[in-house]
Amino acid sequence: MCGIVAYIGPKDATPFLLEGLARLEYRGYDSAGVAVAGRTGGIKVRKVKGRVADLAADIPARFKGATGIGHTRWATHGVPSDANAHPHLDNAERIAVVHNGIVENADELRVRLAADGAVFRSETDTEVLAHLVAAHATEGVELEEAVRAALAKVVGTYGIAVLDAERPDRIVVARNGSPIVLGIGEKEMFVASDVSALVRYTRQVVHLEDGELATVRADGFRTFTEDARTTHRQPSTVDWEIDSYDTGGYEHFLLKEIHEQPGSVERTLSGRLDERFATAHLGGLNLDARELREIRRVKILGCGSAYYAGEMGAQLIEELARIPAHSEPASEFRYRNPVIEADTLYIAVSQSGETYDTLAAVQEAKRKGGRVLGVVNTVGSAIARECDGGIYLHAGPEISVASTKAFTSTVVAFALLALHFGRIHDLSPADGRRIVSALKALPGQIREVLAQSDEIARLAAEYADSTGMMFIGRVRGYPVAREGAQKLKEISYVHAEAYPASELKHGPLALISPELPTVALVPDDELLDKNLTTLGEIKARSGRVLAVAHRRPEARLADHCILVPRSEPELDPLLLNIPLQLLAYHAAVALKRDVDKPRNLAKSVTVE
Repeated sequence: MCGIVAYIGPKDATPFLLEGLARLEYRGYDSAGVAVAGRTGGIKVRKVKGRVADLAADIPARFKGATGIGHTRWATHGVPSDANAHPHLDNAERIAVVHNGIVENADELRVRLAADGAVFRSETDTEVLAHLVAAHATEGVELEEAVRAALAKVVGTYGIAVLDAERPDRIVVARNGSPIVLGIGEKEMFVASDVSALVRYTRQVVHLEDGELATVRADGFRTFTEDARTTHRQPSTVDWEIDSYDTGGYEHFLLKEIHEQPGSVERTLSGRLDERFATAHLGGLNLDARELREIRRVKILGCGSAYYAGEMGAQLIEELARIPAHSEPASEFRYRNPVIEADTLYIAVSQSGETYDTLAAVQEAKRKGGRVLGVVNTVGSAIARECDGGIYLHAGPEISVASTKAFTSTVVAFALLALHFGRIHDLSPADGRRIVSALKALPGQIREVLAQSDEIARLAAEYADSTGMMFIGRVRGYPVAREGAQKLKEISYVHAEAYPASELKHGPLALISPELPTVALVPDDELLDKNLTTLGEIKARSGRVLAVAHRRPEARLADHCILVPRSEPELDPLLLNIPLQLLAYHAAVALKRDVDKPRNLAKSVTVE
């Protein structure tokens, strides 16, 4: 959730640190700080409660150093304050540390260190790391050895960068459950928790594995394990453009990313549709047709919007491939001691590829012998590396905390997977061609929906002052309703709940009133009559209805309607979801919310 940046090279580190931290603002944070070391020794630190802009304004002109580390903090231990902001120093102000993650045994370590004379100035678990490294950095001990010895005593998750005033020619970094990426420049090196901080300076990056450390110098890097064994990491090339990290003339990243969906869907589909055999090419699965036919069940694991995308994916797999499929929250998976079956395929879904709960679920499934595929957007991410194969979304970087284009591309990826499965099983060539044609039409149909943005903005302003909203849908529409409610909650802070439309009469109808409008998903499918009956029940109780439909219901059944073009029934949920993204965005704008950085939330959740 927090952000780390670091620099070592011939230039002043401070400008890169500030720019890098600004590019990581989307991850969510409440304070920021930097530390730099000069060649003559000593560490200078500036840190503030507040935004990166506040930090930049607080830094004096003479604050320079060729080696530096920076951090944006999202509070886990201690309230947001100047004192609790990172970096943290030991008492001698020799060692500076920035840290993402949680030190679970921090209280125990704090007691031991205090008994040995350490004086703590913050409430954080991170300060424990600074004192712990300092305790091991005795005369003749290299910084790498001091960091390794300190981490051997730590229980928890971390991505850290360590600066030593006595050794300003290096930065030592380590990863366990929280991402660390090295950027390779010309006689300079960069470090970040996300490649978005690096792409302006380099395209050559190295992702550390869990349990791995690196010594970073201006002329290169060395990676090694916690037990000092050397590892060999080859750089990979980042293919995202720097322009992807700018708003491109849109008011917010979220609106830009909503409008980028036709292109992101085209990239997800590119090279993967086989019209001759009415199927999909998915070479990254690393499973041949015989192995796929042996799969008897599919279990999809994700968190938040990835979980809801998994629900839509499970529906697609069951309908097209006739294989039992189910989605569940990855955050709960390993805690219930799951039964791992040899003929079940497990699929992990994560935009960032670094979501800790999902990564831990992958590791639990693999530890018990499960076969796991990944559906991720970020090449080289932890989940991508951990899985046996999978599908890259190629949706492009997603900066806003609320996932939109990655969500849509994830569902498209599941449609490709379901088509691939189906054609290996019993899906006919005719049905295969039907799905292929529908997938090819999606980008243009999404553009049709996006053209209604101004009208949806008008509706959003009308509904934004509601005490809450209810979202309903049947079968294919229910996961769409859940995702729609999630979007409204997370960016507009309007309370929203989602229910299967068939469940309203089993309790939720008690909530219906003019103050609680209902967003109803009403596709023109085999359940249309039942959905219209449900709208009648809501209107009979004086409820307001905003329908998202293929054709406008009678005026007595809906106060307003957003029309969506038809796809094939299996793919209709993809298009029904787009207006809900715009509805949530425009409601948040009407309520003057911080659209790209909702309160209390972060983009990549890498702690429990």
